[in-house]
Amino acid sequence: MIRHLVLLNVNTGVKQALFAALEGLKSRLERIVDFRSGPNVSVEPGMDKGFMNALWIDFASAHVRDAYLLDQEHRLTGGRINSSTVGGTDGVIVVGIGI
Repeated sequence: MIRHLVLLNVNTGVKQALFAALEGLKSRLERIVDFRSGPNVSVEPGMDKGFMNALWIDFASAHVRDAYLLDQEHRLTGGRINSSTVGGTDGVIVVGIGI
């Protein structure tokens, strides 16, 4: 299984729509195991570096993750995310973890 973590420094006015669009992909793409999103609630001052929102998607395999990355709706939503974050792609951190 692959956990896809995304940290965002995003305008709060658009984050819910973006998260909803990404969560909607779960019903379109087979074998997405889980999707979670929410605000940073850490109590460690300054450690978030402005990345106040996060999401993760659990994929059943690397193959499923790769299909997600190529999906047209994901690519469109990714573009919306990049245009809504502080500094464009500088406002996005993506990490993949094999679990």
